[in-house]
Amino acid sequence: MTEERTHVAGISGRRVGDFLLFGVTSVEFVLLFFLTPTFTIVDWIYVLQHLLVLGIALTRRPPDVRDHSLPSSAAVVIAYAYPYAQVVYLRLLPGEPAWPAGGLILVTVAAFLSIASLLSLGRRFGVFPALRGLMTKGPYRLVRHPMYLAYVIADIGYNLQEWNVGTALLVMAGWASLLYRINAEERVLSQDAGWSAYAALVRHRLFPGLW
Repeated sequence: MTEERTHVAGISGRRVGDFLLFGVTSVEFVLLFFLTPTFTIVDWIYVLQHLLVLGIALTRRPPDVRDHSLPSSAAVVIAYAYPYAQVVYLRLLPGEPAWPAGGLILVTVAAFLSIASLLSLGRRFGVFPALRGLMTKGPYRLVRHPMYLAYVIADIGYNLQEWNVGTALLVMAGWASLLYRINAEERVLSQDAGWSAYAALVRHRLFPGLW
């Protein structure tokens, strides 16, 4: 009986992360509709992405290794919060356009790169640093973290459309959390037997030819 209860508790503990991902994504899904007055192709790509994440949260397998440390948790919270903080901030203190046409191009590129990365990851996708197997195909042959590259491109694009000092500072905070997550994820992924070969093949983490 004790072993059975321990097994059930272990399953429940592993599923907490899945339920949390499902819940947070559901809230994001509602906010997307609430904050978007007119839907463009980019917005519909993000709708599809949220639907995919909801399905992944319910079907992915438990990770072999995971990092739920306080620093990683803080980085995840910042990463989820800063895009919405920019929206709220701009409503309170409108910004200035820099290059709206160029910004739209970057946001569109980011949306396609993001959905391509998610489709490649499939049920390997997660928010906290975790090992559910390596992905080495698709955008992951370009850089090790193409989804994070999509976030950076989108941040630049949105700020070209409208920005102020506050949004720039929020983006800097978001990018700092992104850099931490990259290092934390690679510490976990390095425990996979195929990591060394993959890291040697795809040398750059975020920016092709740079880093």
